[in-house]
Amino acid sequence: MTLWRMIRRGALLLPLLLAACAGQEARNASSEHDIARVEAYFHTVDLKAAPFSQVWPDGAEGSGALAYHPGYLDMRFTAPHLMTLHAEGRHAVFTDSATGAETRIGLARNPLGLLLDNPVRLGGAVMVTDIRHAPGVLQLSLARTDNPSQGLVTLRFHDSAGRLSLYQLQIVDERRRVTLITLGSG
Repeated sequence: MTLWRMIRRGALLLPLLLAACAGQEARNASSEHDIARVEAYFHTVDLKAAPFSQVWPDGAEGSGALAYHPGYLDMRFTAPHLMTLHAEGRHAVFTDSATGAETRIGLARNPLGLLLDNPVRLGGAVMVTDIRHAPGVLQLSLARTDNPSQGLVTLRFHDSAGRLSLYQLQIVDERRRVTLITLGSG
């Protein structure tokens, strides 16, 4: 192919490239708006005794009630048996009443730790990897900026009249195991 033909083909594609760039800027502005809305949600959220159901990576199911505000999570399972997960800051303790076992979990590398900063900030150390919209739903996926392979948290919100309400979290750990937590079920 001659140099002249390459220049002509490039000139023909230039309007398409410019249109794609303009669309990218509009999408980024919309993304920034969605990120700001989710951060605002986390600045005011204070869940108390919210019913939840959970599906663990092995397919086992559980349910109970949870309390959450930035920097604090307390999950009290009533099914399949009494268990608790209490997390604050960078540490969590899981207690299983059936076995008497107590497991301490560091959250610095655990995807759940992404939601335990106070305040929750979706920038800097936390990277928004994906934003999706469906009618009445906003979904954001989060990872650690410095090491995204440590896991991913996907948040699903009902979006009604500009108001967000978290209804589901999908947590994918570093071994690609998926845990699904649904609020409002139990």
